Amino acid sequence: MPLKIGAGDAGHIHDHAKEAYPEECSGVMVGMDVEEMKIVVDVWRAENTHEDERSRRFLIDPKEYIAFDKRASERDMDILGVYHSHPDHSAEPSDYDREHAWPGWSYVIASVSEDGIEDMRSWVLKDDRSGYDEEPILG
Repeated sequence: MPLKIGAGDAGHIHDHAKEAYPEECSGVMVGMDVEEMKIVVDVWRAENTHEDERSRRFLIDPKEYIAFDKRASERDMDILGVYHSHPDHSAEPSDYDREHAWPGWSYVIASVSEDGIEDMRSWVLKDDRSGYDEEPILG
C-alpha cells in the first residue's frame, strides 16, 4: 500500500534529520487509510530517548506513543508509522529497527549526511518479522 507524504511533511522529516545529525531523529506520522493508500496528514517530532549509540539507535518513550495516539484520535486520525534518520548510513532498516518494529506500520527512514538528505524510503515489517517490504512513497 503506498504512503502519501506531501512535500511539507517530507520537508519536516528532512529538517528534523538535519537538525539532529549526527544523532538519529525520530517521530510519528499520523493520518488515515483511504482507498488502499496511507495518507500522512501530519508528522510529529519525538524525543530520541535512547541512552547509548544515539548516532545508530532511536527510542521513543512508550508514554509519548500513548500521548501521540490520544492526540491523533482526538483528530479522527491514527498513527500510520514512525520516521527516523540514519546518519551516514543507507535508508534501509537495520536488525535493531526490525526487532523494534510493529506490524502494519510504515517506517520511513531518511538517510542523512553532513551534506544533507541523501535518500528517504519507507518500509513495512513482514508479518513473520523476517524482514521488510519496501513501500512506495507518493508525493
